Amino acid sequence: MVPRRRKIFGICIATESLKGEDKTTITKLCELCKKGKKKMGSEGGGAIVRKPRFLCLHGFRTSGEIMKIQLHKWPKSVIDRLDLVFLDAPFPCQGKSDVEGIFDPPYYEWFQFNKEFTEYTNFEKCLEYLEDRMIKLGPFDGLIGFSQGAILSGGLPGLQAKGIALQKVPKIKYIIIIGGAMFKSTKLIENAYSSSLDTLSLHFLGETDFLKPYGTELIEFFKSPVVVHHPKGHTVPRLDEKSLEKVTGFIETLEHLVMEEEKKNDEENNSKQK
Repeated sequence: MVPRRRKIFGICIATESLKGEDKTTITKLCELCKKGKKKMGSEGGGAIVRKPRFLCLHGFRTSGEIMKIQLHKWPKSVIDRLDLVFLDAPFPCQGKSDVEGIFDPPYYEWFQFNKEFTEYTNFEKCLEYLEDRMIKLGPFDGLIGFSQGAILSGGLPGLQAKGIALQKVPKIKYIIIIGGAMFKSTKLIENAYSSSLDTLSLHFLGETDFLKPYGTELIEFFKSPVVVHHPKGHTVPRLDEKSLEKVTGFIETLEHLVMEEEKKNDEENNSKQK
C-alpha cells in the first residue's frame, strides 16, 4: 500500500502504517528531513519550516556580488540563518564608483538623482525592475539594503501599502537597513512615510556615517524598530557582542513568525483537502 503523506511545518509525515522495509525507509527519510529543518544557530533545537528569505539591495555604484562580500563580515551563525538573494541594480554605473580599486567591477546603480537628492531619474523603471525580479526569484519575506539599497528598502513598504509599488508580490514584512536614509523627493516622502509602518525593521546607524541623521529620521516611521549603533562610518559593520545579541534576537523573532505563518498556511491547505 502506498502511504498517504501530509506536511507539518514542511516535514513529510506518513499518515498510514507501512509494512516491513518500506516503513523503516520512510522513518529514516523523515528523520533526515527533520534534521534538515532544525533551527540553526540557536539553542533548543526547535524545528523551523524554512529560513527567512531576503532580497538584498546593494549600495550606489556597487553590485550584488560586492554586497555579498560585505554582508559576510557577519558571523556564519547569522548568515546561515537567512536565505539571501543578491541582485544587481538595473542600471550600469554612470560615473566613478567609490569602491573602485577596492572591489572589482562591474558596478550598478538603482536610479539617478540630482545634487540635492530631491529629483530622481529612472525611479519608476527601478520599481518595475524590482517587481519583475521579485516575481521571478521570490517570494521574499523582506529586504536587506545598504546605502542606496537601504533608502529603497526603507521606502518600499510604504509605497507598497499605498498601492504605488510592488502590487504583484507579497507584502514586505521585514527589512534590515544598513546606512540608510529617507527619500528626499517631496512626492515620495508623502507616499512612503505617510503613516507608521508595521514592517518589522532592524536599523544599523554608524557613529561617523554621513547619513546617520537621515537614518535616524527614518526610524521614527516604524512602530517597533530594533536599532544597532556602531562606531564606524558608511559601511556594513562587523558585529560585536552587543550588536550580535540584537541581530540574533531579531532573527529569532523572524524565524518564529515564519514558522507561525507556515503553520497557518498548512492548516488552511489541510482544511481545503478534507
